[in-house]
Amino acid sequence: MSTTNKIDIIQHPSSSSAITTATHQPSQSQPSIKPCCACPDTKKARDECIFQTGDEEKCRNLIEAHKACMRSYGFDV
Repeated sequence: MSTTNKIDIIQHPSSSSAITTATHQPSQSQPSIKPCCACPDTKKARDECIFQTGDEEKCRNLIEAHKACMRSYGFDV
């Protein structure tokens, strides 16, 4: 029984890491930066405007500027 447990423990991590590697490999077209870290200045300005005014239409120019910045990093927004 302990031999079976050792085999399960050895087999499980190898199969698990193979799945992780296959699902988490970035493709050539994916951005190299996380969305949360890209464009902090435009994100901050956009968020402050929306929080202060409560109206996305009044902040449309800041929203579009942030989208343009995100696109420059390769994000599809």
